[in-house]
Amino acid sequence: MLFKTGRLALRSATAATALIALTATSLSPAFVGIARAQVQAPAVPNSLQPRAQGPASVADLAEGLLDAVVNISTSQTVKGQDGESGPVPMPKVPEGSPFQEFFDEYFGKQKPGENNPSHKVQSLGSGFVVDAAEGIVVTNNHVIADADEIEVNFNDGSKLKATLVGKDTKTDLAVLKVDPKRHKLVAVKFGDSSKTRIGDWVMAIGNPFGLGGTVTVGIVSARNRDINSGPYDNFIQTDAAINRGNSGGPLFDMYGQVIGINTAIISPTGGSIGIGFAIPAELASGVIAQIRQFGEARRGWLGVRIQPVTDDIAESLGMTSSKGALVAGIIEGGPVANGSILAGDVITRFDGREVNNVKDLPRVVAESPIGKEVDVVVIRKGKEQTVKVTLGRLEDGDQQAAKKDDQTTGEDGAVQGVDVLGMTLGKLDENTRKTFGIAKEVEGVLVTEVQNGSVAASKRIAAGDVIVDIAQETVSTPNDVAARIEKLRDEGRKNALLMLASKTGELRFVTLQMD
Repeated sequence: MLFKTGRLALRSATAATALIALTATSLSPAFVGIARAQVQAPAVPNSLQPRAQGPASVADLAEGLLDAVVNISTSQTVKGQDGESGPVPMPKVPEGSPFQEFFDEYFGKQKPGENNPSHKVQSLGSGFVVDAAEGIVVTNNHVIADADEIEVNFNDGSKLKATLVGKDTKTDLAVLKVDPKRHKLVAVKFGDSSKTRIGDWVMAIGNPFGLGGTVTVGIVSARNRDINSGPYDNFIQTDAAINRGNSGGPLFDMYGQVIGINTAIISPTGGSIGIGFAIPAELASGVIAQIRQFGEARRGWLGVRIQPVTDDIAESLGMTSSKGALVAGIIEGGPVANGSILAGDVITRFDGREVNNVKDLPRVVAESPIGKEVDVVVIRKGKEQTVKVTLGRLEDGDQQAAKKDDQTTGEDGAVQGVDVLGMTLGKLDENTRKTFGIAKEVEGVLVTEVQNGSVAASKRIAAGDVIVDIAQETVSTPNDVAARIEKLRDEGRKNALLMLASKTGELRFVTLQMD
């Protein structure tokens, strides 16, 4: 179960106290013997030693960082369950119940707003100062989301009201500002998280369960984790204890630099089980800089629709491995609508960075400056080439959302054509456009019928789909399709890559086995 680690409400002092249990242990002789054996063990050769070792104590490091980490307290006014202040509805009771008269008497006397008033909900999270002169504090967006008031609590017990500079929901980051004249601030710096390796020691400081100034130590357990929380997931996984209330707090390396922002945990109980996630500094630092400058994140935009490169697609394109992002369509009016990138291209490298899978491309494009000219390496018709693209600005909202395909099945237009791979193909003309409801701008070869149980049916090809090209070569007649399939068979290909257009013109790729 995945939990965001902020927004913890402490309902009572008793509940908070119950979280704490004191225990005491002593070292047994056997344990001491093991410790001595470890100390007396022969030295490990330098070639086998890790790059960096955890220090014997992190006390000095923690002491210098605690004042830069803050607790975030928010309050929010919440209306009654019915959305407004109003009376509690009368419960349903069996007819003739002896308690009926009491319910009638109590609930009949209620006045609007009397028993369901608005109330305030408080929550806690963590944050850290990145600019002492300007009073800039960083935290998670979900820590301060919908808050009416935000308060920053410092390690020495002092408190300051904070204002929201800006936020970014896609990366779950928020930037706050406090008055630096009212409190002496200590700031920390971002490090280079790209150099962080699995096994490196890290330290988390935060406000778990309202217990501020809590220090935990662990290692980097994994990198580049995708937990399906957003479009740019690239988390650092750590076993340093992270609990609810740690959200927005920093994850430090052993040099005292912030390499991540703690944001989520996986836990069946809500407590730490050693699987926590932090937004890497390489992603967070750029977003925070943009929020400080513009009040929002501004991302690069390529203007393509993409889909994964499967093993079948890779084989059909003559690729040795299924890497990269397959361009399924070009957005009209976008940066590459000029033909620099074509539907059917496979993007394998963007601005010097490898694109290993379909989720890599949106992230590296979004991190690139708007207006920058970049080199994009694509595989087109089996050959690798480099094209230059000037990035646009990504527009949020529904404007760039893909249109849904029209799923209305048209009446079968009695057009006789060529049968290929379980599909009956026909010519696309005015009559068939009207019969199947196909848009004027769609060009290609019409699929008029699909045989049940065929390879085409297994890939959800349906009557009314239009074949635009096969293996990156355009087709315009049923005979073109048949000839292209035969040519691929002669070349020893096992699969054929088809670009299909829906009735409204939305493109997608499918691979069909030709065995």
